[in-house]
Amino acid sequence: MTTTPRRPANPLDAAEALFKPAKKVAVAPVVERRALPNVKEPVSLKLDSDVLAYFQADGPGWQERINDALRAAMQADR
Repeated sequence: MTTTPRRPANPLDAAEALFKPAKKVAVAPVVERRALPNVKEPVSLKLDSDVLAYFQADGPGWQERINDALRAAMQADR
């Protein structure tokens, strides 16, 4: 009884076996969660160094001061 080898004997067949199309995995749909009111969310924000230095000059709490300044700008825009 002849058995087939585990690895292809022909290098071309071995190379072709590596590039077989990948099976597509079904991805579950993304469930969008609504943000809770008055909950702070971590974000990445690029600020000019002088703006950052201004808010950090008074010590701890600089993130809250930036938040307050942005909130004031938001209120003024209405």
